[in-house]
Amino acid sequence: MLRIFTDFDGPIMDVSERYYQVYQYCLEEAKEPDQPVTCLSKQEFWRLKRAQVPERQIGAYSGLHDDQARRFALLRRETVHNHAYLKYDCPVPYAITALQHIQTLKGDLAVVTMRRQQALDFALEQFDLTHFFPPAVRYCLPDVYVKTHDVVEKTRLMEKALAELPTAAETWMIGDTEADIAAARAHDLPVVAVLSGIRDRHRLSTYDPDFIVDNLKDAVATIAQQLHLSS
Repeated sequence: MLRIFTDFDGPIMDVSERYYQVYQYCLEEAKEPDQPVTCLSKQEFWRLKRAQVPERQIGAYSGLHDDQARRFALLRRETVHNHAYLKYDCPVPYAITALQHIQTLKGDLAVVTMRRQQALDFALEQFDLTHFFPPAVRYCLPDVYVKTHDVVEKTRLMEKALAELPTAAETWMIGDTEADIAAARAHDLPVVAVLSGIRDRHRLSTYDPDFIVDNLKDAVATIAQQLHLSS
């Protein structure tokens, strides 16, 4: 039996518009009323995010001084997971096709995500994805949980999933960040990193995943090829 663990934001959900909307809001909130600032284009903003440029530096590039940039960074962290902004998320192109492909391969799916329960359920219901991920295979954070270290927390979620789910002959991880790669490595799982999320190729390559591909569709095809599976 094949089991595929996948992150949610990045492989399945495109969060770039949500992050950009929050960036614009925080920039407006952090500046003085008449202060001229430079609102980065979405393309430039997302390039900086994917390269892991610090929030304060993005604020500085936008024309904020040091104290404002610190406030900008803090406000961004407080706002980006606000339920009001989740409506800007949308599925990555071909992600749903990829989930369907996994089903044709007779593979089991489970999601391991740093989303909180309410945010995950909202997206699954909004885009009719609940049949791919019934409650028993949703591994996420509690609604009241305060995140501290993504790598540690994602690794713990993976440990919980592996302990609770039936043993599979082959288990793979698909993700878009260092936390996904670290969680897979901690449990000796092969991992495919995708470029449809919040890290660029250079950043992902430094964490040495087994494969780096464009998106979830290509990740599933890669796994099928490695295991000589056909739908």
